[in-house]
Amino acid sequence: MFESKYSKVLTIILVIVIIGILGLLGFLAYDYYHKYVTTSDAEDFVNNFDGDTAKKDDEDKNDDNTNNDVLDELEKMNTGTNQSASSQKTRPQYKGFGVLGTMTIPKINLKYPILEKMTKSSIEVSVAFLWGVGINQPGNTVIVGHNYRNGAFFSNNKKLNLGDKIYITDNDGKQVTYTIYNKFETSDTDTSFYQRDTAGKAEVTLSTCTDNGKQRLIILARAD
Repeated sequence: MFESKYSKVLTIILVIVIIGILGLLGFLAYDYYHKYVTTSDAEDFVNNFDGDTAKKDDEDKNDDNTNNDVLDELEKMNTGTNQSASSQKTRPQYKGFGVLGTMTIPKINLKYPILEKMTKSSIEVSVAFLWGVGINQPGNTVIVGHNYRNGAFFSNNKKLNLGDKIYITDNDGKQVTYTIYNKFETSDTDTSFYQRDTAGKAEVTLSTCTDNGKQRLIILARAD
């Protein structure tokens, strides 16, 4: 009788362990698949990015007849659309988000489009612009990305060192090479370095969580 009950308990424990293992394997498989799809899509976009989509769209608009131009201007006046909002319509799109350019970091095999706005949804698919003057412009630009500790997005930023290169291509097709000159950890509320003096140089700040999620890992890089 006792042995029968003991056997049932062992069977139940074994079933629970098997379910747990299957659940863990399923989670790992999904995580790998999600990372593969995300990075593969991003790399394809970067590899095919010609950087002049906005320019081509503007040229196409210039080919329209005068009546269409007049109608466009009337529409802007009636809707209050400003130049910035109008230009956003011509930007390249990635998974439904506007793109400011692309980023490549050979040291960690990173290739991602830089999305024009950081939202909960946008940084689930790529890295995104958070603050600053705009990529490849004199001054500082902050770009953020998740650290999922699986190699996706900015997960491998901790492997970067001073002197490593970052390549950023904007929508005009201009590629600028940045060299990392500082790397540090700080609190998630520290923004004191955002408005630093760049002495007229274009700079980028890469921001992500540390592996334990308690602080921010910050990378500062300056245009060569």
